[in-house]
Amino acid sequence: MFSFPLVFFVATCQYMDMVCIYCSGPTRVVNSRLQRRSNNIWRRRVCEVCKATFTTQEKPTLSTSFMVEDQTSRKLKPFTRDKLFLSIFTSCRHRSDALQDAIALTETVLAALDFPQHKSINTRQIAQTTHSILERFDTVAATLYKAYHLKAKATS
Repeated sequence: MFSFPLVFFVATCQYMDMVCIYCSGPTRVVNSRLQRRSNNIWRRRVCEVCKATFTTQEKPTLSTSFMVEDQTSRKLKPFTRDKLFLSIFTSCRHRSDALQDAIALTETVLAALDFPQHKSINTRQIAQTTHSILERFDTVAATLYKAYHLKAKATS
């Protein structure tokens, strides 16, 4: 139905009630922009009581929005960003700035994953996308990732 995951959120969330961070009064949206690279929505809000202006960054919660189909058990599980991050971090432990690299790589993988319209993605797609991004970034990390995440699936 929607080609971009946030299309639904742009249409519905803009009018949701949000309280002022300063006085807890009602706010209104005065400017809103879709951030395609980070899959976020940037909004400028103004409080109707104290007239304070502040900015919000909104993005969908992937764990409640998308399901992952496990290739071996064929069961659906909620998508967990932390599992993806830990697998990337483990592969990048040999790097001097492994934490920062893993954070940036996780965001890159999430932006590259094409979350389907029917809200499920299989683990093989996630592993292949992650491996191809790691391969362009660091061949050692890609090899470590492939050894743990693509070894059993490569023979199928």
